[in-house]
Amino acid sequence: MKSSTKDQAEGTFHQVKGAIKEAAGKLSDNPKLEGEGTGERIAGKVQEKLGQIKKVLEK
Repeated sequence: MKSSTKDQAEGTFHQVKGAIKEAAGKLSDNPKLEGEGTGERIAGKVQEKLGQIKKVLEK
């Protein structure tokens, strides 16, 4: 698997995982868990964009 595709897949995974943590934090009224989820979701977006940039530069 190319590193660009791997970055995009992992980024998407982290976004989903972060969104789940955010929702769980809101439901359980746990601001720490909600914050972790937000951070992970944002990191996932960055990683996905990095994969897209690598894909463009490979061409």
